[in-house]
Amino acid sequence: MAASSLANRLFLSATAWLVVILAITGVVLSSVYKNATERAFDRRLNLYLRTLIAEVATPDEPPDRQFQSLGEPLFELPLSGWYWQITRTDTEKPEVRSSRSLWDKKLPKLEEQGTELTAAGIRLAYVDGPEGQNLRMVERPVDLGADGKYLVSVAGDDTEIFDETRSFDYYLGGTFTALGIVLLLTTVFQVRFGLAPLKRISESIADIRSGRAERLEGEFPVEIAPLARETNALIEANREIVERARTHVGNLAHAIKTPLSVIVNEAGAHVADPFAAKVMEQADVMRDQVAHHLERARIAARVSVVATVTEVAPVIEALRRIMEKIHRDRGILVEAKADPSAKFRGERQDLEEMVGNLVDNACKWAASRVFIEVLVETPHQAGAGPRLRIIVDDDGRGLSEAERTQVSRRGQRLDESKPGSGLGLSIVTDLAALYGGNLSLGGAPIGGLRAELILPGI
Repeated sequence: MAASSLANRLFLSATAWLVVILAITGVVLSSVYKNATERAFDRRLNLYLRTLIAEVATPDEPPDRQFQSLGEPLFELPLSGWYWQITRTDTEKPEVRSSRSLWDKKLPKLEEQGTELTAAGIRLAYVDGPEGQNLRMVERPVDLGADGKYLVSVAGDDTEIFDETRSFDYYLGGTFTALGIVLLLTTVFQVRFGLAPLKRISESIADIRSGRAERLEGEFPVEIAPLARETNALIEANREIVERARTHVGNLAHAIKTPLSVIVNEAGAHVADPFAAKVMEQADVMRDQVAHHLERARIAARVSVVATVTEVAPVIEALRRIMEKIHRDRGILVEAKADPSAKFRGERQDLEEMVGNLVDNACKWAASRVFIEVLVETPHQAGAGPRLRIIVDDDGRGLSEAERTQVSRRGQRLDESKPGSGLGLSIVTDLAALYGGNLSLGGAPIGGLRAELILPGI
């Protein structure tokens, strides 16, 4: 997708929000789970702590029996990571008793590290234990009155907390990754599905432009329906403007032709007068120029409207038959070979006028044969449509390079003995340019002139 694509912008914004939301949610869930695991671990430590306090509060029990009821074998394994320690603090020399797992080591005092008592009267913190172990430790001072004051401590290896949290983070990360992929795919589907009506409008407008349709048809979502209505209204307004332009052009043509005809008729009544001859000459030039520019204005107005499509082969065949009949007395053979799939993106009348001028000019100058060929060329650039190449060859005398340049100029003729010669070619050049095409002249393989007309296809 392009950087300016609406679908790309929607996808990127949705992806950004999805990543942010999943990341925040993951951090929150991981923190909540870690706190829950830590609380469960603390409850276990507190259970051992209360058991030890109960043992301490029973002074009649022998020392060896006081700590056998904890029920945790790890307290018996050396340096297992699970330790307890009882310190009598009201004597000159503190009396320390500890689990076998602690051996000759001692647990640090949280009170000395500045840990505050909680509302429950205990201290909780992470500490460094024997052999560099990381421990979670709970500590509680116990005052038994005449039986003494004690500091009871229980510590456990916090690896359990870390391992549980890390395992949860792995599962959470995998789950959120899979969820993110699913949500991204869902977002892609939603973007494509949501923008499908816009794509349909684009395709419909392309059909209108190419002549396959006249207006936007079908039902559209309420958000896009106004766009479809306004587009159809614009198309109708464009058609009305072109129709009015055609009417004005026709009216102008009639308004000018009538006075010109009067001038020619009056001048023709005085043929011997040099002034009348000059008037007739200039009137003919004016008539040609008016016809040329009116025709160009008419075609320009028609090209500006939404395009229609014309099948090329039937037009070529019809022109071939007509030209053979017109030049039958000279025995001109007109042959045609047209690609059946060739289509002109324009009106039939315009195609007939351009090709008709070329074929008529070729028949006027041909010795015995005229050949018409229509080819469809595939576009070489991305986004470009196919092009039509219409070739008209004759076996006449042909034209030199200078003569080809002359007949391509507007209104230039090589021979007044053949009416329309050259002038028709200049008209074809102008009309082809209005459609985005062009006309080129060269030598024909059969000996005469080759005219190649390039027009937009479909």
